[in-house]
This record gives sequence, structure tokens and C-alpha cells, in this order.
Amino acid sequence: MATQRPLGFWLKLVDGLINQQFDGLVEEHGVTRRQWQILNVLTGSPSTEAELTKVLKPFFDSESDVSAAEPVAELVDSGWVADDEGQFMLTAIGRESLARLSEVVERHRTQIAEGIPEEEYDAAVDVLQRMAHNLGWSE
Repeated sequence: MATQRPLGFWLKLVDGLINQQFDGLVEEHGVTRRQWQILNVLTGSPSTEAELTKVLKPFFDSESDVSAAEPVAELVDSGWVADDEGQFMLTAIGRESLARLSEVVERHRTQIAEGIPEEEYDAAVDVLQRMAHNLGWSE
């Protein structure tokens, strides 16, 4: 019988696999993960660079790396995002590209949960959220 591995092993492994596959998936379509996140934020409303940085902050490994400046500038250069005096917004091309990419991402998310009943998936997310709270996390 194989030794059962601890929770931390599985969390790191799954997190790494999700990140690796997701990064490759969006990069195949011409954007980085940070740009994907920015595009999704901009679907709601125009945002400043500071607002975008604040949203991205939890996804960066260290405080010193936190800035939306470069990824948003590249999106402006590509024509997916427009800059109106410091307010960034999706262009028509950006909305169309995001819609196509969202379909690809949704298929990937479905693949990740393949064979896992919805109630088990929901239970796993609930348990992880409670563990995070137990460790001091708050939204």
C-alpha cells in the first residue's frame, strides 16, 4: 500500500499543474495570465493602473513584483485595451478576443473537474476556504 501523501503535497502539485497548463493555454492565444486577469477586470468597467494593480496583487509572489503597468501597456499596444487619460477599457477587438479565449479557458476548467461530481468539487473548495480562514486569511 502506498504511503498517503500530506495535504501540502497535493496542494502544491495541483496548484503547479494548474498554473503551468493555464499559463501555456493563454500564451498560445497571445496573452499572459496577468493580461487575462486584466481583461476580465475590464469587462466590468474601465480601471486605472492602480486599480488593476490592486486586483492583481494577490496573484504575485512578492510585493516588489506587483504592477499592472507592463501587462496593461502590452494590451494597449496590441489593440485589445484602450487608454483614455489613464482609464483603461476593452476595445471591440479586446472583447471579441476575450470571448474566444474564455471559451477555451472554460473547456480547460471543465477538463480539470472531469469525473468529479459537482458536490465533491464544491465540498473541496469549501474545505480549502475554511482552512485558509483557520490560517488567518480574510477577504
